[in-house]
Amino acid sequence: MNPGSGSLFGDDHAGPQASAPLPERMRPVTLDDVIGQQHLLGPGKPLRTAIERDRVPSMILWGPPGVGKTTIAQIIAKMTKSDFVPFSAVTSGIKEIKEVMAAAERAYRSGRRTILFVDEIHRFNKAQQDAFLPHVERGNVVLIGATTENPSFEVISALLSRARVFVLNALTDADIRALLERAAIRESIPFEPAGLDAIASIANGDARTALNILELAAQTAVEGETVTSEIVHQAAQRQLFYDKSGEEHFNIISALHKSIRNSDANAALYWMARMLESGEDPLYVARRLVRFASEDIGLADTRALRVALDCKEAFEFLGLPEGKLALAQCVVYLAAAPKSNSIYAAAGKVVEDVQQTRNDPVPLHLRNAPTRLMKSLQYGKGYKYAHDQDGKVADMDCLPEALIGRRYVEPQAIGEETEIKQRLDEVDAKKARGKRKDEE
Repeated sequence: MNPGSGSLFGDDHAGPQASAPLPERMRPVTLDDVIGQQHLLGPGKPLRTAIERDRVPSMILWGPPGVGKTTIAQIIAKMTKSDFVPFSAVTSGIKEIKEVMAAAERAYRSGRRTILFVDEIHRFNKAQQDAFLPHVERGNVVLIGATTENPSFEVISALLSRARVFVLNALTDADIRALLERAAIRESIPFEPAGLDAIASIANGDARTALNILELAAQTAVEGETVTSEIVHQAAQRQLFYDKSGEEHFNIISALHKSIRNSDANAALYWMARMLESGEDPLYVARRLVRFASEDIGLADTRALRVALDCKEAFEFLGLPEGKLALAQCVVYLAAAPKSNSIYAAAGKVVEDVQQTRNDPVPLHLRNAPTRLMKSLQYGKGYKYAHDQDGKVADMDCLPEALIGRRYVEPQAIGEETEIKQRLDEVDAKKARGKRKDEE
């Protein structure tokens, strides 16, 4: 690939052809044309200042789809008079990287600067990302990577340390509305305000989606007909912003979990609907509800785990769409249930001790002694049969000697757990009384 082949100059400088899709025809060519991202591109802001001073570092542009990552990279190349080389992580490998870097190095030696724009950089594996490092370090290229995924997890640390991360925000409905008005006026598309409002709502902060819908609505309408909200909904299928394998998946399941934890049934239903309507596997949601029942409710309402398991079974029996009601019923029940994390906390403490202390042998009095040899080694000596003791509690320790007295379970006086707390407190008191008697 010739580094100059993707330049913004020459034929490209005249702008996109009339036959290009509307998002391409409306692509901004100056920073002042860009709608949104004023925290980066407004007067005096860091990225704008670096561009205007021609001191552009290698960078990662992180943000949701359709917020201007490619546009900003192209404007940077134009303003800094650099060759612009677009590079797709979807279609390119190590061989193509080496070819592009060799061409960029030749350009650098001849006094030309190359901006290498890597779209969806998160799709490159570690070895492919490593291939950029020496060229970024030597200054052969200014790397601009675009990603919708959190670069902390998707971009190797060595590359991150050599690039600045700029976070781009989803466009607001007002931003999208302004963009649509600009496009409709430029393209002579008659519209009703409600039509543009409908597009802004459907686009969900994605400028590319908004412009595509506007173009499709204009093509759907009878010649000269005004674009109304009805035409918009006929022309477009609602696209929900959700990636089952990306960060938004984890953001929304986190929102669901934390809404239930906070006993907010309305918010919990909303986040669950966002997942299900976007194509999430309902059984994944059901599994998370089962987990929640133990982690955040536990002994405070012992029925919660059974409700969650019944929900999973009901969904498997009913399938879609009827099974969604079982999930909704479970979410509301879990949100309304009393909350306790004592089981979760206890399990964590136990694992910590198991991992960080010696794995001492089982105390002799807890071992069975089925053979004469084992009896002679005092296996089982001192064991007290709980059913023969007052209150069914023996005053003996059951932890290894080094951990005697350790408390993992700290029950809370919440819901059904109140009774469990009382029972365990009584057990502790009986053990203490028994030990005092033995000492006397």
